[in-house]
Amino acid sequence: MSDTIHKTSPWVLGLTGGIGCGKTAVSNMLEQLGITIVDADIIARQVVKPKSDGLNAIVSKFGQSILLRDGTLNRSALRERIFTNTADKEWLNNLLHPLIRNKIHNDLTAAKSPYVVLVAPLLFENGLDKLCNRTLLIDIPQSVQIERTASRDNVSVEQVKAIIAAQMSREDKQKKADDILNNDRALSDVNHDLLTLHKRYLHKAQMQAT
Repeated sequence: MSDTIHKTSPWVLGLTGGIGCGKTAVSNMLEQLGITIVDADIIARQVVKPKSDGLNAIVSKFGQSILLRDGTLNRSALRERIFTNTADKEWLNNLLHPLIRNKIHNDLTAAKSPYVVLVAPLLFENGLDKLCNRTLLIDIPQSVQIERTASRDNVSVEQVKAIIAAQMSREDKQKKADDILNNDRALSDVNHDLLTLHKRYLHKAQMQAT
């Protein structure tokens, strides 16, 4: 992504990586350096919180049975519903994607830090890299990715492999990313390289602002 392309006023770094790659750990490090983090997964949950327009529309479409007892969205029931119905899946995507994108854009624009980070597992798949000046891929070998995720989430290796297979390949993400941070090594080494990248991003953001 060219540094001259920016759809929002602040300088935006898109941070991505496959499941189990350590995106949250890296974004936490950047947050500790004073950088605002906008997380697409968190926003995806916010747009369907109780009393939101998103959840109200889902209930109108699928009925009260799509809710849990506490009034929150029954995500497993919704996944099962759209998994077997292409039309329902398309309807849901048409509802949620604009809501998510609008909130992402608003949160990016409202950021006051020197630059802002957009964390999104499907950054490239969903075209969110178009909102970014530069992209950073958190990268680990697939074997490590499978091992970490299965252990962390207490799920089968087969399930993890299915999730990985449904996402853009590691090789394609490597080709698309502007920067790649290897997260399969000592944390001190990761921190050192991330700090170097951080200083570079600060400089680029400053250049844009002047």
